[in-house]
Amino acid sequence: MADIMIAQTTVNDEEKAYEMAQGAVEARLAAAADVEARMTLFHWHKNALRHERGYRVSFTTTTERVAALEDWVHERHPSGTPQWIVLPAAGTSQQYLAWVVKETTAR
Repeated sequence: MADIMIAQTTVNDEEKAYEMAQGAVEARLAAAADVEARMTLFHWHKNALRHERGYRVSFTTTTERVAALEDWVHERHPSGTPQWIVLPAAGTSQQYLAWVVKETTAR
């Protein structure tokens, strides 16, 4: 039986965030994708502390589809080392789980 997973990445381009969210849903790799409001990202790059605008994209998917989604995101992500965090979605309803499974099943 599948479980729901929330996979997240960040990008510093709003248009790219929307493109990745929509594309993953269209490809049936995610049942849904949320682009969170603009935020500020702090990170090290080439021994310098950087800060830049960013957008978190959260994908709702299944345990069965998360590896394919990761490959898909990494192929399209503008960063050479994109953030990729996968969290189990505990306590979800059976009805919601059924919807996520249905929407991530290839047609």
